[in-house]
Amino acid sequence: MATERQRAVLELLQRPGNAHCADCGAPGPDWASYTLGVFICLSCSGIHRNIPQVSKVKSVRLDTWEEAQVEFMAARGNDAARAMYESQVPSFYYRPTPSDCHLLREQWIRAKYERQEFTDPERQEPYSAGYREGFLWKRGRDNGQFLSRKFVLTEREGALKYFNRNDAKEPKAVMKVEHLNATFQPAKIGHPHGLQVTYLKDNSTRNIFIYHEDGKETVDWFNALRAARFHYLQVAFPGASDADQTEGFRRRWFTMDDRRLMYFKDPLDAFARGEVFIGSRESGYTVLDRLPPSTQGHHWPHGITIVTPERRFLLACETEAEQRAWVEAFQKVVDRPMLPQEYAVEAHFKHKP
Repeated sequence: MATERQRAVLELLQRPGNAHCADCGAPGPDWASYTLGVFICLSCSGIHRNIPQVSKVKSVRLDTWEEAQVEFMAARGNDAARAMYESQVPSFYYRPTPSDCHLLREQWIRAKYERQEFTDPERQEPYSAGYREGFLWKRGRDNGQFLSRKFVLTEREGALKYFNRNDAKEPKAVMKVEHLNATFQPAKIGHPHGLQVTYLKDNSTRNIFIYHEDGKETVDWFNALRAARFHYLQVAFPGASDADQTEGFRRRWFTMDDRRLMYFKDPLDAFARGEVFIGSRESGYTVLDRLPPSTQGHHWPHGITIVTPERRFLLACETEAEQRAWVEAFQKVVDRPMLPQEYAVEAHFKHKP
């Protein structure tokens, strides 16, 4: 009988949704939570074992299964569990992948099943409130030593600030949300909760390295930063004005900071997939409100060509209004004479590998 039950469990893996881990998406899950009714990978099963009051796990292939457990797995499954436990996941909340660090996956699993944050939006207050302050350990720029610093994130001001002293009136640094991204880098920072925050200052990329001893607190800060940036993008780009970049015209999210046009695969990606420097007309830059006649492969009819001294960049917009808005923005940059320091930025772009 045990063999028949194991065979029945293995057959359940063939159902839609069950062929990948319910939590991180890894293919070929060999474990299952028989109290939640989900199939999970080995790595995520270890996290489930640490919350036995919520989840109890078994090997799909090696353990003995009871009839009632098999019936529950058949009645639930990954798709049904997601519909229940992920019904209210905010758009900005990061869903981990198999390659993400242990902390991100652990807090995602605990948020889903232990705290049930995504079945009730009111439980999401810590990271979606628009304001957050607290102390984080920050690595010093010169000596590499981590020191406790007060951080304040405020959507109203569109900034993340940190202060060298709790009673300091002025922040040591102000990082604009529009230029800010965060990624977990535990190996680089040397702490399992290590977070790298990247931002722009004086037209160059800067980094700070932070962590909190409480893993949940670190992940809450991470998602609070994503929430703030997501809300900024909703205001700055209503209707999600995506344009297409050449390379076979893949859909990309574009942002422009002064003369830097950056494009991302996803609006909340930590790093740009590419950048285009837009200089002045005197330096050989031109913007055209059309694509070359021979252009193929674009799905949207409203084209833009950015001509630089080295090459042309072909973009396409979904609507004529978006095309006009982007062309007008590019034209203002091209019509403006370049400042002395901008020639150095242009040279940096030309010498990028």
